[in-house]
Amino acid sequence: MYEPIRTKSVHTMAGADEDFPHRSREEELDIQLAGHLAALLAVTDDLRALCPDADLDTAAEQLAQEVARLRDGKPPVRAAVTATGGGTSVASGDGRDPRLAALHQRAHALAGRALVVAASRADTAAAILAAHRMDAHAAAQDGRQLAAC
Repeated sequence: MYEPIRTKSVHTMAGADEDFPHRSREEELDIQLAGHLAALLAVTDDLRALCPDADLDTAAEQLAQEVARLRDGKPPVRAAVTATGGGTSVASGDGRDPRLAALHQRAHALAGRALVVAASRADTAAAILAAHRMDAHAAAQDGRQLAAC
């Protein structure tokens, strides 16, 4: 019914394939996963500044190791964490800091994104780490850990 196209497409630039390097799907997923984990690390560092906690310290180190692994050994750039404590926070009626709740919500979302990418590239270590971080931030959002600061 239709005649096959016999000429090159007018939308394809001649020689475009040789002009720039292409990345494989795995390389793109590595870049995405490293980005999500680095963003999660930044939020974790913010949480550590507001509410110092040994579990957050451990999580931050694990996240930094995963990001470095995905970036061929290059460690992520991190801000220095200085504990500010909860003394200047504006607490809600139930004694919780709304900044902590917002950071835990953001961290939970970032961990979820990292989990999806880690699962799609079959990276078990990153997927387990992301799932643990999701659980920890979900628990914190439920109020089991927010009152501790």
